[in-house]
Amino acid sequence: MDNIFHKLRNLDAYPKINEDFYSRTLSGGVITLVSSIVTLLLFFSELKLYLHTVTETKLVVDTTRGETLRINFDVTFPAIPCSVLSLDAMDISGEQHLDIRHDIIKKRIDSHGNVIEVRQDGIGAPKIESPLQRHGGRLEHNETYCGSCFGAESSDDDCCNTCEEVREAYRKKGWGMTNPDLIDQCKREGFLQKIKDEEGEGCNVYGFLEVSKVAGNFHFAPGKSFHQSNILHDLLAVQKDNFNISHRINRLAFGDYFPGIVNPLDGVQWVQETPGGMYQYFIKVVPTIYTDIRGHTIQSNQFSVTEHFRSPEFGRPQYLPGVFFFYDLSPIKVTFKEEHASFLHFMTNICAIIGGIFTVAGILDSFIYHGQKAIKKKMEIGKFS
Repeated sequence: MDNIFHKLRNLDAYPKINEDFYSRTLSGGVITLVSSIVTLLLFFSELKLYLHTVTETKLVVDTTRGETLRINFDVTFPAIPCSVLSLDAMDISGEQHLDIRHDIIKKRIDSHGNVIEVRQDGIGAPKIESPLQRHGGRLEHNETYCGSCFGAESSDDDCCNTCEEVREAYRKKGWGMTNPDLIDQCKREGFLQKIKDEEGEGCNVYGFLEVSKVAGNFHFAPGKSFHQSNILHDLLAVQKDNFNISHRINRLAFGDYFPGIVNPLDGVQWVQETPGGMYQYFIKVVPTIYTDIRGHTIQSNQFSVTEHFRSPEFGRPQYLPGVFFFYDLSPIKVTFKEEHASFLHFMTNICAIIGGIFTVAGILDSFIYHGQKAIKKKMEIGKFS
């Protein structure tokens, strides 16, 4: 056993020196104090980095299928009344959503931006209580009211009891309702009067859309739209060339919020200087997955955008003013994952800090000690001048 202990003793890489041979100096004490403070500072700095989460970023191919894309928006139009403002959405698969009303809130605002009214309904007025029948008479006893669609009926059983239903029937036929005052339902509901009452007002529209995860677009435009011969028409032909499409995007996001996300269109404002025109935003959406330190995952999207204003072109009577958002999806998905640094990496850095400072301090102390001895020796023999 003594032989084994002797062999282990010979392996000692740190031979001990008897304290009688130690020589303590003032410079050595100062260097020890400074190096200890620096070691503590670096230790706490490294500890803070270890306790702080780091975000790892990866790029992978997006292989998801059949998902939907949620678009959250809040847009203010200071010069377009809520009565004539509509929201449409369509994508490359052919799916169309015209005059969207669900999950959409409209706020009437005055010229100073003050809210006048908040409502969830779209264009149109409430149903009249005592309308005329198709044949022009009043309702008799238990007779069911069935308003005329003014030639837009698909069958004899079709009824249009409100101005909005007449306009919807016209839209399905691909017709433009140029004079609502000629429509009995619109005249009785005061459709044009309602538009005139809101003249000079603006509209704040906010809510969200759930669309298929394919390329498409959504747009805000005056009136109601339909497709005919692949051309977009404005059904509300009321001074459409004079609409002012100035707007401010208070918020636009594709998906939920996650820490660090930047939506480049938030707070963007554009003021129209010439009448008419179409303002276009071309958006590239990048699917993003964010996983926090607790393992909670957020499915969202980031996006980049370019802008373009398309002024009215001569000879284009079908031209529709409005604000259009064209979006396309990137095939690459970005993943962010929060995690702590490795404990082994932390210990390696701590050992490097302690060993490095100890070594550098030893070299500096030795240099000062031997330098002082050399100077003192030269002074004793009178060679130092």
